[in-house]
Amino acid sequence: MKKFILIPFLAIIILSCSKKERVDLIVTNATIYTVDSEFSIAKSFAVKDGKFVVVGKSEDILAKYHSDQLIDLNGKAVYPGFIDAHAHFYGYCMTLLQANLRGTKSFDEILDVIKKHDEKYNSEWVLGRSWDQNDWEVKEFPTKEKLDESFPNKPVYLKRVDGHAAIANSKALQLAGITAETEVEGGKVYVENGEPTGVLIDNAMSLVSKLIPKPDKESTIRALKQGERNCFELGLTSVSDAGLYKTQVLMLDSLQQIGEVKMRVYAMLEPTNENIDHFVKKGIYKTDYLNVRSIKLYADGALGSRGASLIEPYSDDPGNKGLIIEPIGFYHDMCKLAIENNYQINTHCIGDYGNRLMLDIYSEYLKGPNDKRWRIEHAQVVHPDDINKFGDFNIVPSIQSTHCTSDMYWADERLGDRIKNAYIYKVLLDQNGWIPNGTDFPVEKIDPRLTFYASVARKDLEGYPDGGFQIENALTREETLKSMTIWAAKAAFEENEKGSIEVGKMADFIVLEEDIMEIELDKIPGVKILNTYSSGELIWNSN
Repeated sequence: MKKFILIPFLAIIILSCSKKERVDLIVTNATIYTVDSEFSIAKSFAVKDGKFVVVGKSEDILAKYHSDQLIDLNGKAVYPGFIDAHAHFYGYCMTLLQANLRGTKSFDEILDVIKKHDEKYNSEWVLGRSWDQNDWEVKEFPTKEKLDESFPNKPVYLKRVDGHAAIANSKALQLAGITAETEVEGGKVYVENGEPTGVLIDNAMSLVSKLIPKPDKESTIRALKQGERNCFELGLTSVSDAGLYKTQVLMLDSLQQIGEVKMRVYAMLEPTNENIDHFVKKGIYKTDYLNVRSIKLYADGALGSRGASLIEPYSDDPGNKGLIIEPIGFYHDMCKLAIENNYQINTHCIGDYGNRLMLDIYSEYLKGPNDKRWRIEHAQVVHPDDINKFGDFNIVPSIQSTHCTSDMYWADERLGDRIKNAYIYKVLLDQNGWIPNGTDFPVEKIDPRLTFYASVARKDLEGYPDGGFQIENALTREETLKSMTIWAAKAAFEENEKGSIEVGKMADFIVLEEDIMEIELDKIPGVKILNTYSSGELIWNSN
């Protein structure tokens, strides 16, 4: 008897399912921050062919759709995949092949790290990244003597955390032909007692760095895959890579085309003749994973290495106003090129003079309200007289909130009273009503949780300072989430395809263990990323 009852019952189930549309994935019973124009919260969505096909209530979606992959999240929070609006993804991946000097507390500790690294790998050069003399007891630039003692016959080149200074040993300086008389426009060779100290600033760095052998293809691919895995683990599904060369762009494109690399990359091109001829003059190049339509420029250096260009001298170095990296005519040439080829210009500007210079140059070409979305990367110190230029010419300030909490211990020494004009994220947001946010990794850590925390709390991980650093320029949680998703997508002309959980957009989303929009602020840096999805495919699972 049971046999005759079971058959029609199964038939009813099959008939019922056949009336529903089949999709690849259904997420239900979740707290979904769609980051749409209403900042609405949904409970469920369905994905087909890598895109969201419906977003809404769980019961409505389950009544109309079915899938072999049905995920009940039991109320867990879901957000669009985080987008880093300014990073150095390719460069970061290559640093995974080098000695990691982040967090070292002295130059002697650096020596220990690079000796162990060299014993393990025994490479042709000793390379490292991310030292910061501001973390040391003696907060002065190092000199090359100890490097020479440890490595008399092997070149050593160690980049500072900001990427705008390096220390090289005598062997590396000799190979580069650097002497006490060496002068570089847009850079500086530090000299003491008639000889180079080994410290190189901005354009002087390239005299050595251009000699460093490139990693082989196998090592490069391995590093890129490890680097994107590290990003996926932290909820990043897209990055804007601020400064790429032709070979790097082509390498990424080739690996993305065959599915070996799944990180979505907005490529800002270095202004080389090769890039201009191969990319810029041929127009925008775009796939689902790669978007090439911008040129990256540098106005000045960094505040930590006193290369940022200031209107008045550094408060802790009265004879120094920093430096401008290129001749002024070069910036005009690049802006003309961009206008002619519908490319975006994105310029690194740290000091108040660096920002003023580029805002004024931009204004000559933008001429008023526009949708060119030319960007000022960092917009770190902006004179009050220049702030309105962002709004007047629709120039986009691209910020990195963790710069504020990394620099706040010493930035006032560099700037004095001008510190009130620095890291003014709320003021900059008010100019256009939107602002993209990122990390600048590997200058800072990859971690977007730290970006969120720094934006809202303006504190370090120990809760310093009480009340937050210049808290009047903190962003709200909603503003911060937008800055890391839809506004970051908009800064790359991609707001119609990603950055929010809406029908027709790429199904890039993340699941967090706790809701960063609701929990106590000091818990945010430790919130676990449970899952990361790209085009509806699970690319990171914390288990």
